[in-house]
Amino acid sequence: MSSAADTVATDYLVVGAGAVGMAFVDALIEDADVDVVMVDRQAAPGGHWLDAYPFVQLHQPSANYGVNSTPLGADRIDQDGPNRGFHELATAAEICSYFDGILRHRFLPSGRVRFFPMSEHLGDGRFRSNLTGQVTEVTVRRRVVDATYLASKVPATEPPPFEVADGVRCIPIGDLVHLHEPPDRLVVVGAGKTSTDACTWLLRNGTSPEAITWIRPRDVWFMNRANFQPGPGAVDTFAGVVHELEALAATATIDEAYDHLEQAGVMLRLDPEVRPGMARGGTLTVAEVEELREIRDVVRLGHVRRIERDRIVLEDGTIPTGPDHVHVHCAAQGLPHTLPRPIFEDDAITLQCVSRMNPTLSAAMTGYLETTDRSTEEKNRLLPPNPYSDTALDFVRAVLMGLRAEMGWRSAPDLQAWVDASRLNVLRDLGSTDGERLVELQGRFLTAVGPAQAKLDELLAHATPAERELVLGQ
Repeated sequence: MSSAADTVATDYLVVGAGAVGMAFVDALIEDADVDVVMVDRQAAPGGHWLDAYPFVQLHQPSANYGVNSTPLGADRIDQDGPNRGFHELATAAEICSYFDGILRHRFLPSGRVRFFPMSEHLGDGRFRSNLTGQVTEVTVRRRVVDATYLASKVPATEPPPFEVADGVRCIPIGDLVHLHEPPDRLVVVGAGKTSTDACTWLLRNGTSPEAITWIRPRDVWFMNRANFQPGPGAVDTFAGVVHELEALAATATIDEAYDHLEQAGVMLRLDPEVRPGMARGGTLTVAEVEELREIRDVVRLGHVRRIERDRIVLEDGTIPTGPDHVHVHCAAQGLPHTLPRPIFEDDAITLQCVSRMNPTLSAAMTGYLETTDRSTEEKNRLLPPNPYSDTALDFVRAVLMGLRAEMGWRSAPDLQAWVDASRLNVLRDLGSTDGERLVELQGRFLTAVGPAQAKLDELLAHATPAERELVLGQ
């Protein structure tokens, strides 16, 4: 049922209370006396984390995720497991609790944020309660903020991208925790970070590698998590960036560049005999790679078209299956393939990545920059959108586009100072690390960055239309 429209007025209408929406609002209200209305179709803040599989963890350190004002986790170093020796990785439950705490203990008590859960944004400043049907019309004095443009798609909410015949046992990854009878075989469908999580969880819970079939349409390059650490590890993180620049500057092809990065321990692949075609910024440790290599039954026959009771039909062939096999859906898109658009418009903001695939840092920077007395044109110059990567070339493109943006912040000392102090910045503590090594790396960085940027332009001239559109489509 519905009733007559209600009305509210606000400075900012923020659509979406996921990680990027929360990071934006946190930075905005820290530096500006403004009123904010947040609308989300979920019952609580947290976005896709509310639908995540129970055993998922961040694949970046908790220390650099969330909102800028409030730490996530206890800045611990894991003492056991494949992440041993590295900064802790928050679980989905921890992240959801964290964002709920930000809302209840920071946003709402400020008196400057109102939250409308279970509500659908209808456009034109209107939203409807999914519980009562009440429509609310919002008078927005400044801007409408789209915090859903980068929304992730996860198996719990996205159906499999293939047909499933009646009688076939096909479950999203999160339902693995609800299995009560051991299946004859587990068939994991997917090639990205979600599928590695499924396989790792199965192995750690006693499943034999011989009992797993892993359908990987494309293999993936993963970042070595050892080179993505804050605090004392920041110098190794910076070294990884330097290696990326040097590899690109010194080689003729993108494949040669990845060979150099693999030799330097910056990038990892699951099968040393198969060249990956994807690179989406996911991280693994060397220990996790070694564990996943125990699974030998890997199927590379393209994407699954349909699963029948006795066979799986793929793009390039078929494999047998059976009624007592459990097929694990890990094939949701995950990070979206969105084309870049200007982040700032006169009456709108579209939150997107800027700084090398770090969505919460990018959103928080956007929130801070919005509080400054700059024109829309100047804000867009300082924060150009940097789409998520898909292919190996895409990943290099995202790294170098991020570096171009970061080097432009030198013309905005206040923004540079904000980033340097932000807890979301994995390189925040770089200046307090090994001075001699840092000076050497800085020299190598300055030597390689120009040639690497030039090489990227050369490679993009021969890239696919889809790869070029992520740069030229701005």
